[in-house]
Amino acid sequence: MSKVAIVADSIACLTREMVEQYGIRIVPANVHFEGKVYREWVDLSPSEAYRLLEKDPDDFSTSAPSPEDYLEAYREQSTRAESILCITLSAEFSMLHDAARIAKEQAIEEFPQTQIEVFDSRTAAAAEGFVVLAAARAVAEGKSLAEAIKAAEGVSEKVTLFALMETIRHVYRSGRIPKVAAQIGSAFSVKPIITISDGAAHFVGIARTKERGVNRVLQLLREKVGEEPVRVAVMHADALEEAQRLKERVAAEFNCEELWLSEFSPIMGYTTGRGLLGLAFHANWGCYDEKG
Repeated sequence: MSKVAIVADSIACLTREMVEQYGIRIVPANVHFEGKVYREWVDLSPSEAYRLLEKDPDDFSTSAPSPEDYLEAYREQSTRAESILCITLSAEFSMLHDAARIAKEQAIEEFPQTQIEVFDSRTAAAAEGFVVLAAARAVAEGKSLAEAIKAAEGVSEKVTLFALMETIRHVYRSGRIPKVAAQIGSAFSVKPIITISDGAAHFVGIARTKERGVNRVLQLLREKVGEEPVRVAVMHADALEEAQRLKERVAAEFNCEELWLSEFSPIMGYTTGRGLLGLAFHANWGCYDEKG
């Protein structure tokens, strides 16, 4: 039996290879469309979900996993580890964090021998994925629950996400702007750039074309990390070819110690829309161990 098992949500955008390598238990969020409920990454792929969103945006919605979903994940992981660390999407975005905490209280009664901690990543998408990876890698090195939490905290404080949206027309779903404003912005082909800080999403600026937007996102990355070693995840919302080209540019222009590609979760994408490109990253300043 291992010391610690990791639980995370599907919104962290981790690749299947990462999940399998570190034994991470993923709790999928839900997509609702035409009266049916689909589990993200289980019943449909992110690309399939984006096509449903394009087909009928007004009939597309999402929901967090239930406490019962988290309890089942804790139950499974309790059979293979002495303790469990559950890392979640920012509590500012969803009730998902609350569901994980409610499940923890239920688990204490059912299997009190297993210590469970729920950690708010204060971020989302592949930035959250980096927080999960930090903890998972600490666990793989034989570190304790407290040390895994410390590793997660270290990356949570450093990780940054920038995303370039293809359209602004779905942003009204966030409640930040009226639907009519989103429609007007879409008519003018505005490409918003967003970031996540303090657990919430914020607008950074706009670009008139996708090319200019990509260049601006790379400039923002350069301003953050310069020549320092960096870990980067390239994200896309059903825009694989563009994401592969962006990944090639990142590899050529930056000192990458880690670089991976993943699909942007449609649970977040229902407000950002299809075609999004993004970067999650953090400079590799001793986040995982003393050797960096």
